[in-house]
Amino acid sequence: MGVSNNITATLNFIAFLASIPIIASGIWLASKPDNECTHYFRWPVVILGFLILLVSLAGFVGAYWNKQGLLAFYLICMAILIALLLILLVFAFTVTRSDGSYSVPGRGYKEYRIDGFSQWLRDHVTNSGNWGKIRSCLAESNVCARLTQNYITADQFFSANISPLQSGCCKPPTACGFNYVNPTLWVNPANQLADPDCLLWSNDQSLLCYNCNSCKAGLLGNLRKEWRKVNVILIVAVVVLIWVYVIACSAFKNAQTEDLFRRYKQGWV
Repeated sequence: MGVSNNITATLNFIAFLASIPIIASGIWLASKPDNECTHYFRWPVVILGFLILLVSLAGFVGAYWNKQGLLAFYLICMAILIALLLILLVFAFTVTRSDGSYSVPGRGYKEYRIDGFSQWLRDHVTNSGNWGKIRSCLAESNVCARLTQNYITADQFFSANISPLQSGCCKPPTACGFNYVNPTLWVNPANQLADPDCLLWSNDQSLLCYNCNSCKAGLLGNLRKEWRKVNVILIVAVVVLIWVYVIACSAFKNAQTEDLFRRYKQGWV
């Protein structure tokens, strides 16, 4: 195996390692309750990560056993995957740029307005066609049930840093002036006309605020928060992959030059 192929094999091993955090972040993202209930964002990162892993292995095999055809296949496929990863990153940053959160005096958590998020997210995640299934899925999850296990007193709950999904779906908006009984049980609203969601709140544990705009906004807030974390990992991974790819292209050209020179010498001799 020539020097250039040695370099290419090492670089593909690095690319293989870079695919692992991509897959791990994708699995983490897919396991979140909001992504379990929405299918737009659940698997793209995992699929891309596995494809990068497989292509890196193909490149490693091609370099180690000097299979030029396999190396060419690797370079073409990796270029496509890096481009797809960049497109996914740009798209994720664009649709999660807007933040619909706002602070509530005396509360450790924030609340969320649906019109504060991107139009694409509102149209594709919380439209009437999708929301019925998402709402049923959220109601069957333990997103809200966990609150009653973790917080007992009003002071504990009001100072808690609960998730956007819990803030929007598991309690009524603060502006309604409901009195706290437990995190998912609220009574006697002081200002029931302060927000349309005030009339939609129900103490029925299968309903709560799952029909509220605040719940839709909370879901979008959760998606935004999680994707922002994953984007950091994807940025690091794509920088490593681009660096590996550029050097691998150079090594591939050098390997071809070495092979041509060797054949020339053999022919000359």
